[in-house]
Amino acid sequence: MAKPILQTKPSTRSLWAVATAAFLIFCVLWTFNNPVWPSFSTILSEPNTKNCLQGGLPLNTSQEPTDKTFYDDPKTYYTIDKPMINWDEKRTEWLKHHPTFTSTTKNRILVVTGSQPSPCKYPLGDHLLLRFFKNKVDYCRIHGYDIFYNNAFLDPKMRSFWAKIPILKAAMLAHPEAEWLFWVDSDAMFTDMEFKVPLERYKDHNLVVHGWPNLIYEKKSWVAVNAGVFLIRNCQWSMDFLDVWGNMGPKSPDYPKWGRILRSTLKDKMFPESDDQSALIYLLLKEKKKWGDMIYVENEYSLHGYWLEIVKKFDYIANKYLGIEKRVPRLRRRRAEAVSESYAAEREGYVAEGGDRRGGWRRPFVTHFTGCQPCSGDHNPAYEGDSCWVGMERALNFADNQVLRNYGFVHLDPGNGSHVRPLPFDYPGDESHEFV
Repeated sequence: MAKPILQTKPSTRSLWAVATAAFLIFCVLWTFNNPVWPSFSTILSEPNTKNCLQGGLPLNTSQEPTDKTFYDDPKTYYTIDKPMINWDEKRTEWLKHHPTFTSTTKNRILVVTGSQPSPCKYPLGDHLLLRFFKNKVDYCRIHGYDIFYNNAFLDPKMRSFWAKIPILKAAMLAHPEAEWLFWVDSDAMFTDMEFKVPLERYKDHNLVVHGWPNLIYEKKSWVAVNAGVFLIRNCQWSMDFLDVWGNMGPKSPDYPKWGRILRSTLKDKMFPESDDQSALIYLLLKEKKKWGDMIYVENEYSLHGYWLEIVKKFDYIANKYLGIEKRVPRLRRRRAEAVSESYAAEREGYVAEGGDRRGGWRRPFVTHFTGCQPCSGDHNPAYEGDSCWVGMERALNFADNQVLRNYGFVHLDPGNGSHVRPLPFDYPGDESHEFV
């Protein structure tokens, strides 16, 4: 009787060899067909620990695909005299050609700021602007945001507060990977270095500005919002809005007329020229359905904090935060700056006990020195003596202390930024520590 033929299973070793060979062939073919991905040799030779995205793909900034995008279209204009059309589609197409950016686009922020191209008239002006810029760089580094600082007039007619509009359009085109642009005036600074903008709150809006609805719609006040600090989404709506907003500025032949319209609409507006803030309020009032419904008027935290009311509270606020650290050993633990966010999240539970951001002792997110004019020195005459310069020094040191803590130092006197001291171990837990 013939023996039955036995069906033997392949060995584990042979299965592994087949799988490995198939994987190698797949990777080689994939690399040839997808030049935006890293080569297989790169995957093998470099550990996947640098520039890693949440989804596991390494962020690729060194290779540019040959496929044509809006950048190759000669009718793509960075200037504000030509409208941008179909920006959402163009931006989406660019992201398809650069897939490693896609998983970070949703919450990707580009901070945009700037100052005039000429030196400051006030002797300390350039030094102050440098410190204001350092503050913004510190904040962006801590949270992983990109930053663009511009000191050129991209349109010769759009100067002063109108200069931001051509800058923002150009920045949108230069950074299609950014979902939000965060404009911050040169005389505004971050004074809560841990706070992150709650972007999820704005998922149905395209512009976020600090203000008060009752002052907009009931009082029709010129100070109902502040246009010096705001977030704007990188999309076609924003391109169209910038066009309309900018056409109320000095580039428009109707500029004098707009000044008269705005002054008659906003009864407390004292000067005759059309300005960006009055124009924004006008659009909220007169074209609410077209523009206002997509604008979020924020006042639950200090997206714009008025400096005169804030600077006198810094010592009190700092002592409250130190009090929390005295009670919670983990919060005074030394750590690398790169892992600060987990400590900030833990601290939030204790800070929440201090009341809301509108009236409690929380750190104000942004402190804006409106009317101080640090570059020209021609501050609002309502501000007595050197109150602007004293306030700026205190605010800059208050913010800088939050940064220096991770480097082991602190400004002992918030009114004097030139003197720092090393922090004792376990500061401020051991009350026997004394600075020498």
